[in-house]
Amino acid sequence: MGKPEVSLGLGLATATVVYSIYNNGLPGQADIRAYGEPGDATIEAVRKQNSWLAAGVVAGISLLAKDPTVFIIGGSMVIALDWLTRINNFTNPVTGSAIGNPFASPTDSVRMTGDTAVTYDQPMSVA
Repeated sequence: MGKPEVSLGLGLATATVVYSIYNNGLPGQADIRAYGEPGDATIEAVRKQNSWLAAGVVAGISLLAKDPTVFIIGGSMVIALDWLTRINNFTNPVTGSAIGNPFASPTDSVRMTGDTAVTYDQPMSVA
């Protein structure tokens, strides 16, 4: 472990690298939220790519520095930007509310009705 002032500076520099990975790889967060389709598959795929790339960069820098502070600060930035992108991608710009997971198959979710389970791919009767 190094000096605290060096660790903090290197951690913040690593967080800046993570921010630039997300900033250059995706549209702006406001654009994703305001103009994108909720649950856009392209945004989701690029988000995953950016999170793996950023996590790899954070791990590499923290291993080279042999400093857990770098890993904590950089990893926190990866988690924060990943969640921010997820939330903005799954928010309907018209209603401002989050949608469910559009990537789940209809049989993943089951709604219980009495003693029977009805999946979303079966027609539902209105009583």
